[in-house]
Amino acid sequence: MTYKFKTRGVCASYINFDLNDGIVSSVSFNGGCNGNLKAISKLVEGMEAEKVISILKGNLCGFKGTSCADQLAIALRSALDEVLTPIN
Repeated sequence: MTYKFKTRGVCASYINFDLNDGIVSSVSFNGGCNGNLKAISKLVEGMEAEKVISILKGNLCGFKGTSCADQLAIALRSALDEVLTPIN
């Protein structure tokens, strides 16, 4: 399933990702720190969502109280908990 998550409190405006049987793939960020976010996307490719969440949740960017990585963890949790609706 493909998801689009509207971020809050970070430079990236949204995150697209696929989640199939708990496995993360095709992560992309709209906006934000291009090089860092491409690296995060490559690092989490093929990982279990729960593992990604455990690694990235609570990661902060400066004084923002969140980060794009933290927002990805929130997005994945929302998708796993079926709070986030998949897109077609």
